[in-house]
Amino acid sequence: MTDHRAMKLGKARPRLSAKTLWISKYFTDALPPAPESVDWGKNVDPWGMMRNDEVGDCTCATAGHLIMDWTTAEGARYVPPDSDILAAYSDITGYDPATGLNDNGAAELDVLNYWRKTGVSGRKISAFAMVNTRNREHVKASVWMFGGLYIGLALPISAQHQDVWDVVPGEDGEVGSWGGHAVPIVGYDADGLTCVTWGSAKRMTWEFFLAYCDEAYAVLSGDWTGIDAKAPNGFDVSQLQKDLKAVAA
Repeated sequence: MTDHRAMKLGKARPRLSAKTLWISKYFTDALPPAPESVDWGKNVDPWGMMRNDEVGDCTCATAGHLIMDWTTAEGARYVPPDSDILAAYSDITGYDPATGLNDNGAAELDVLNYWRKTGVSGRKISAFAMVNTRNREHVKASVWMFGGLYIGLALPISAQHQDVWDVVPGEDGEVGSWGGHAVPIVGYDADGLTCVTWGSAKRMTWEFFLAYCDEAYAVLSGDWTGIDAKAPNGFDVSQLQKDLKAVAA
């Protein structure tokens, strides 16, 4: 049986901003149905812990794992060094690797803004947009078109011992009873989704995702084919670029 009790979490409660864009605005009528299953992370092994067993840097480790996901799918795998992930975490939070002070986790919005403006391991994203976690088709479409999702979970205590994350009744299944955790979604099928956490791929049911996912973002990166140069079918990237200029002004 899985035992994650000793693992670190590190996602602060969702911090919303009126400037955050919603991905649904850019899905046009030309958007085709998402495939029944996607597994962008199938060729990534090992994923690497990125120190999240010792430090609450899951929000930055998620960025590192998405970079691995995208670059592996494109045939030019890049593995961000642990030192780069910790450097980003320190810049964002004030964490001191020498003393361990200020290891209090981070808000996903802060990490995404840092990733866009400064970069993680020398790699910047061009944009991010919030995904409605209650709209299964938009979740699937976002994973499919952008090579994954950057999400946050309000984990229950029951998640400490499950091989596959699923909803259970009782106090151990209460939302957030363990704490906040950031993971990338790198695949899905009819039964559930695949995330990466603590150095390994992890399955969760759709019911678990709906119950415990409290924020999700589609991330647009030059590491993923065509996002900067060519819009995916059914996605209005030109309007997104205009809106980004407006909110950044």
